[in-house]
Amino acid sequence: MTWNSTMGLISSIALFLPVFFILILRLGGYRTFPALLIYYLIVLTYNLFSLQYINPGKDIQHYWGIANNLLDTPLMLIFLTYFSTSQLLSRRMKAIIIGFLVFEIAVISWKGITVDAITIIMGPGLAVVVGFCLYFFVRQSKITIMHGKATGKAIISASLVFAYGCYSIIYIMYYIFKTQHVADTFLIYFLVTTFSSLLITAGIIIERKRVQKLNEVKIARKELAAIYKDAGPSRPFRGTPMLDFDKEPWNN
Repeated sequence: MTWNSTMGLISSIALFLPVFFILILRLGGYRTFPALLIYYLIVLTYNLFSLQYINPGKDIQHYWGIANNLLDTPLMLIFLTYFSTSQLLSRRMKAIIIGFLVFEIAVISWKGITVDAITIIMGPGLAVVVGFCLYFFVRQSKITIMHGKATGKAIISASLVFAYGCYSIIYIMYYIFKTQHVADTFLIYFLVTTFSSLLITAGIIIERKRVQKLNEVKIARKELAAIYKDAGPSRPFRGTPMLDFDKEPWNN
């Protein structure tokens, strides 16, 4: 086996880990984790197609690769709303997602489904994702260092900063400068994908523990609210207004 085929296999195994742990830890339906799950399923499948571990035919592989490139930015931005610090930021991110989808449709209508269209689409997409990843990484790192919490979010955002920062370099080398060292470019891609997938898997596992604790707090508050409600108006439960779970300060 060559270095590329070996690292391709290793990267495929690494890509499977986030999928496995999202499912096994029951995060597949939690907030924006479905977008992350779909993202990794698409990338993993395309990896297996490219390495010929699965051979669906040239046409299916070709269009799967196109779908992979077109859905990359929207899916990742949807997931990144998980890190949103306010409803205003969430609304702005959703507006950006819709705007980017319109941009993709416009470019495809202009250029067709071609390499030029993918090149035009991927550049702004990578820039937007890197910008949000970097912002959330800095914020989550400060929270983790200063308050010792949300470590999982910090690790997840770190893995995405690393991955998309490297993907941006690969994009410039492969699509802009059209490097002749294609094999080396793919080797770098496999290395980056492997490391970032392992890192995000660790973040997912840690984040699941935090989510479980927060869910326990939420259940306890609901039970207390029910108890004080049954106790009558003479003993009101002043914690009731705080039942908006997603706005809790420790949820960041």
